[in-house]
Amino acid sequence: MLILSRKVDEKVVIGDDITISIIEIRGDQVRIGIDAPKKVKVFRQEVYDAIKAENRAASKSAVVIPKVDFSKKD
Repeated sequence: MLILSRKVDEKVVIGDDITISIIEIRGDQVRIGIDAPKKVKVFRQEVYDAIKAENRAASKSAVVIPKVDFSKKD
């Protein structure tokens, strides 16, 4: 893990097209801005973890497709 010190209005660049800006520092909270292409998904960790858990649960649930007998005539 790379650990950096940054001040308000300073930035970190990742690759050619992602920039993280320090917007505000207030007490023990830091507000950041992330500029990335739309194809790059950016999530807070707790949201990402919830999405992963939901996807795991969905993949474990069985899909039941009822059998339909089309040979019967009404």
